[in-house]
Amino acid sequence: MNSCSVTVLPVLDATFALILLLQLPAIAILLSRLLRGPFRHPPLQARSAQPSQFGRVSVVVPTLNEAARLQPCLDGLATQGPEVREVLVVDSRSTDGTPDLVKTAAMADPRFQLMQDDPLPRGWVGRPWALHNGFLASSEQSEWILGIDADTQPQPGLVASLLTTAEAEGYDLISLSPRFILKSAGELWLQPALLMTLVYRFGAAGETGNQADRVMANGQCFLCRRSLLADLGGYSSARQSFCDDVTLARNAAALGAKVGFLDGANVLKVRMYEGWRETWEEWGRSLDLKDAATPEQVWGDLWFLAMTQGFPIALLLFSAICYFTGNTSLPILGTLAGNSILVIMRFALGFAIAPSYDFSQAQGKLWFWLSPLADPFAVWRIWLSSSRTPTQWRGRIYQAQ
Repeated sequence: MNSCSVTVLPVLDATFALILLLQLPAIAILLSRLLRGPFRHPPLQARSAQPSQFGRVSVVVPTLNEAARLQPCLDGLATQGPEVREVLVVDSRSTDGTPDLVKTAAMADPRFQLMQDDPLPRGWVGRPWALHNGFLASSEQSEWILGIDADTQPQPGLVASLLTTAEAEGYDLISLSPRFILKSAGELWLQPALLMTLVYRFGAAGETGNQADRVMANGQCFLCRRSLLADLGGYSSARQSFCDDVTLARNAAALGAKVGFLDGANVLKVRMYEGWRETWEEWGRSLDLKDAATPEQVWGDLWFLAMTQGFPIALLLFSAICYFTGNTSLPILGTLAGNSILVIMRFALGFAIAPSYDFSQAQGKLWFWLSPLADPFAVWRIWLSSSRTPTQWRGRIYQAQ
């Protein structure tokens, strides 16, 4: 053995020992979260409303130039039963024909109402401002407010299922994880990797063990008691947040409200973005959730994701090369074993999240199963968004706050 090898080997072993020191706590945290999966709340099923539930829900749909994708949302809401008192579409002065679609829907179903929000005030993000205006304009006879995004496709029985679950189990706020509609190969490869960053940090939809400051939510379908929203000042506490759903849910949980993030794949579909580039740019801007977390939480999550999702494939390959070239030290073996488990587990989780996807329009389903190879890019996207404040969002330009 030459002098170079004698010098390199201790440095290599020390490096892998440091990696293990950083990885092992993250692996333990990940396993503790994933092992709770079998005990999560079961997926919601479509239901019919009981007479006592009639007129209990006001639906608010914020829109801004959504003509290309709003119709399936309107059609889905029209199938909901008499539990829905009204559907308020709060439009932020669209120029693409969005209001015409709502007016047409209102001709067939008088529950649909088109309204415009006031000009966006400084210090507000557009989505919570529209939702806030819808809440203020909604009927006081509605005990529940349901925020629905324009890119969703509500399935029959969605609202009755939400209402029945909330009332039977004492929830004050419920949001749902949907069934994602993916089409292109790039989406099928990238989107599941981005979704997995949420699963790793907060557990699967239906997870009930998170503390108030780790609660997860999805504003695409967000049911809240009117009284709770009133206590929160409507959406004002999340007015500056680009992840207003999570911010509002955590504020509610901090007040002692019972908050649930449940599996809605059977009652809600969504076509979020067109192509991998839009998925990367638009969804990636908010996945860090920094507006709903402390800096310590953000940096802790970045370490955690790097150790469990971003680096394992590279570390597995590197430690395997070292092993098969004769370095069988304990740090090398530990790194090889730990990252083998992480990579195998990540590929296996593809089967666990597959029911959250609609593959009926997919072009090349194989790319979904190869999505673990996109994990380093997904974690890198979280790192990028954590260090930046968005200046554009859904067609709006925002000044630095």
